[in-house]
Amino acid sequence: MLRRLRSALMMSALAIPLSAGMADANDLEELAPFKMIRSLQYVQDSVVLGDHSAIEMQRFMLGAIDKRLRAADASVFRDPRNVDAALVYAMSGGNPETLNYLADHDVDGNFDSRVTDALRQYLGGKGGLIVESLSKAAPEYRNSRVGPYLFLILGNATSQQDPVGAMKFYDWARLTAPGTIIEEAALRRSVFLAVQANMPDKGFRYALNYARRYLTSPYASQFADVFVELAVGHFDEAAHERISEILTFMDAPRQREVYLRVARRAAISGKQSLAKLASERAEQLAADGASEPRVLANFYAGLASVPSSDVFAATQSIAAIPDAELSPRDRALRDAAKAVAEAVVRPPDDESLTQAFSARPVRPATPVEQIEGAETGSGMSPFGSPAADASAPEAGETTQASAETADASDPAHDGFVAKGRSKLEEIDALLRGEGK
Repeated sequence: MLRRLRSALMMSALAIPLSAGMADANDLEELAPFKMIRSLQYVQDSVVLGDHSAIEMQRFMLGAIDKRLRAADASVFRDPRNVDAALVYAMSGGNPETLNYLADHDVDGNFDSRVTDALRQYLGGKGGLIVESLSKAAPEYRNSRVGPYLFLILGNATSQQDPVGAMKFYDWARLTAPGTIIEEAALRRSVFLAVQANMPDKGFRYALNYARRYLTSPYASQFADVFVELAVGHFDEAAHERISEILTFMDAPRQREVYLRVARRAAISGKQSLAKLASERAEQLAADGASEPRVLANFYAGLASVPSSDVFAATQSIAAIPDAELSPRDRALRDAAKAVAEAVVRPPDDESLTQAFSARPVRPATPVEQIEGAETGSGMSPFGSPAADASAPEAGETTQASAETADASDPAHDGFVAKGRSKLEEIDALLRGEGK
């Protein structure tokens, strides 16, 4: 109630002209862009702090600001605050064409061409071309209203070529904009880059900071996936303590979801002990009467046993799970595991010394990104849903980048099949040795 009241007061103070029936079009046309941007920033920060009901208001305000900027007289941008507002709008999920329009009509030189040119290239999908020019211009804006956004953009643009350098840009962005959508994005992406750069200490520090603040963000499911990679890839006694510390900031449903994802990833990676440990913890956290988490925990535990001496029992265990209990992604994974197990235990015949593993289970027809809880099969992930992610523009992100993410395949499925093929090749090698 307090949050809703605060939101209502904010809207009445800063965005009265946006309320239908309360003011006419002239009020909206006369409202300074920088005042509208303040309201947009408040709404976006509220979204990542857990107020998902503000997503619709965010979309409406982006449209209203777009109209205001395009209709503004050139004299409006003599005020540097309105110039900053236009840049922040472009970097907050706004229409890139509006920035193009404003830059092309800037005959008075109110906009810094170094910044607008860089942003136009970045928003056009050419982020790699802006690094040199924006790196020189951004320090001048270090303490300005657009500074955190520019450093977030720089982090995005350099993340593939220089992940360590990108983390430094993200550090500055989040430290100058605490408690905002900028900090949420910078922390989440820093965890990912720390994993890519094999820097687990940094990764756990970023993850801890994220868990303290943004577990209710609509993007928290992305964080959970990266955190699972970090936990599985660097699991040891010291890491276990840090993982446990991070999990203390999560409620039981979120802890259970993380353990299920760890169990899945560990099973695919061949880390049997970790997969069984995570499966047991997920089962212990299952609510009374909730069978689905227990089914998934048993499934991942059985999956981990496929390459072991318990392959017969594991095969029977995973084959007994009804299709309805698993997501399409996990059904494809189960089919892959069954194919591997059956090939391992198949008696050798005359062709066994030259056999090749060719089984490749069919992928789910529905894109996994469109299935709620597709990572573990749970239909109601406590970390949010892809639908919520799709409707919430992400700070500093481009439409092209989002599309590329949506087209990604399931690397876990491919990895498990590859490991199965490798296992069979090892068996073939042993059979060749025995036949000599």
